[in-house]
Amino acid sequence: MDTDPARDGAGGGAPSPSDAELPPELAPAALTLFGDRLDVAAAYAELLATDGVVRGLIGPREAPRIWDRHLLNCAAVAERIPADATVLDVGSGAGLPGLVLAIARPDLTVTLIEPLARRTSFLIEVVERLGLTRSVRVFRGRADEAASGSSGREPISGDVVTARAVAPLDRLAAWSLPLAVRGGRLLALKGASAAEEINEHAAVVERLGGGEPSVHLCGVGVIDPPATVVEVVRERMVGPARPAGSKRSRSGRPRRR
Repeated sequence: MDTDPARDGAGGGAPSPSDAELPPELAPAALTLFGDRLDVAAAYAELLATDGVVRGLIGPREAPRIWDRHLLNCAAVAERIPADATVLDVGSGAGLPGLVLAIARPDLTVTLIEPLARRTSFLIEVVERLGLTRSVRVFRGRADEAASGSSGREPISGDVVTARAVAPLDRLAAWSLPLAVRGGRLLALKGASAAEEINEHAAVVERLGGGEPSVHLCGVGVIDPPATVVEVVRERMVGPARPAGSKRSRSGRPRRR
């Protein structure tokens, strides 16, 4: 998910494409992670630093840190994704990490799931401008709507569900695991609180059908610091819980009050 500009503060003047220039010291890591798609990543960085700031998807203070804090950090997660996988990015915001993964890994099929209209408009435009329409689609709606289907749309699922700065692990698992196929996985980009979240929410994750969460450092030896990723495999298919207070008759139908 993108950085909230309200938390980052305003100011900094008009956004400039120069804010998105790749720092020389990060060039080796960028080349390792993006390869011959580095020019596409650079075009995306410029869109984030200009249109993304103007439209409130990236905080103004984030623009100079797009490469190290956002693009490289997200691209490192690709090492946890198998070849030719279908990826669903929950709470995609400005496209982090979903669009970054689609750029770094053209073998992936990526769906960006985002409920807010201003963000989905930005995502659709970026996908078209970067020439990613064959491998990336945008789903406007919540994760639960994507998993169950709504407004005549078919339910969707994928091999991998990704998320970044969306919610604590218990809520994130509730939203994301129903989107994963059995044996699929949730990859959540987390910070220093990763181990603490696992200790606090592992029991909830298990009730939701997930296996034991594990922490992985991605991009070791490539980026510093590495990206911290919490991985949860969907081991069991668990249906949605009934609302509290609902009762069923002997026929199995909910009783009306």
